[in-house]
Amino acid sequence: MADDLAAFCHAVLRAVGADEATADAATRAMMHGSRLGVDSHGVRLLEHYAGVLEAGRVARAPYVTIVRELGAVATLDAGFGHGALAGYRAMEKAISIASTYGIGAVGIRNMSHFGPAGAYAVEAAKAGLIGFATCNSDSLVRLHDGAALFHGTNPLAWSAPVKGQRPWLLDMATSAVPFNRVLLYRSLGLAMPADTASDEAGAATTDPHATAMLAPLGAAFGFKGAGLAGVAEVFSAVLTGMQLSTELLPMSSQDKTTPRALGGYMMAINPDAFVDRPVFDDTMTRYLANLRSSPARPGTIVMAPGDREWAEWDRREVAGIPIDPDTEAAFARFAEAHGLDPLPIRPAG
Repeated sequence: MADDLAAFCHAVLRAVGADEATADAATRAMMHGSRLGVDSHGVRLLEHYAGVLEAGRVARAPYVTIVRELGAVATLDAGFGHGALAGYRAMEKAISIASTYGIGAVGIRNMSHFGPAGAYAVEAAKAGLIGFATCNSDSLVRLHDGAALFHGTNPLAWSAPVKGQRPWLLDMATSAVPFNRVLLYRSLGLAMPADTASDEAGAATTDPHATAMLAPLGAAFGFKGAGLAGVAEVFSAVLTGMQLSTELLPMSSQDKTTPRALGGYMMAINPDAFVDRPVFDDTMTRYLANLRSSPARPGTIVMAPGDREWAEWDRREVAGIPIDPDTEAAFARFAEAHGLDPLPIRPAG
């Protein structure tokens, strides 16, 4: 099922004109989300990606290049291409730099939406390094006690290698939920969790159709989420000279031809530059063992970041990847428009 789904997404992207590198990267990032159960940033993004590639907002065959480099630091220009292509290329460069300097940092200019930030952070962990990935996005989130759109969902993702285990992986929006989850809840007919969304006046709502802005992470302590969103803003926009969240063309804009020119930032850290690898491996393993064995409240279990997602990966390998109704309808349209075989669908819900 997963392989068929990936092949379908890749075929659709190629059919709308994306070059091989773009189709590969976008499919890889979407499948990362769908395999891990992050459906808001999984294959449901195919409809949006195909639309903006076809209309011209995102370059179908971008010229991606390093435009600045100094020691352990580089800047990559994405050529207004797909954010996933930029994200993977930037992390590859950061990993390469870290092999020489112990740390590699790459800023990204002129990219589009890159999907799940964890898809890029985890690439560093696969190479035995610690990874960090972030970007800013158009204003969808109010400030703490605010009643107007200000930050984007501005994700932060970290990953670290764990000997003999899957990577430790934390991938989080700095809003209470990402806006794509609002769209998913609309499709599934579900209510928003409490303290995650606000209406046009800034009042809390659980109605996804009435949701006009997201709350910052932290509920009554939302100033923490708003502050973390600022971290993403500084690294992604200020450091790269790109537009602030308040200045970006909205992802949902009807203008599908104007590039959005997002900024991003990738970093890779080589543990060997700090400590002998056996010491790092032992300490990381002990940390996670201690964390997972920590006493839990009644009816709950304690998990490390990534545990839930990796378990969902394994479950979906057997049960298949669920598809929400809106995405199922989009897939049917794509199959008809491009002469592709319809996919067997496992309904979400």
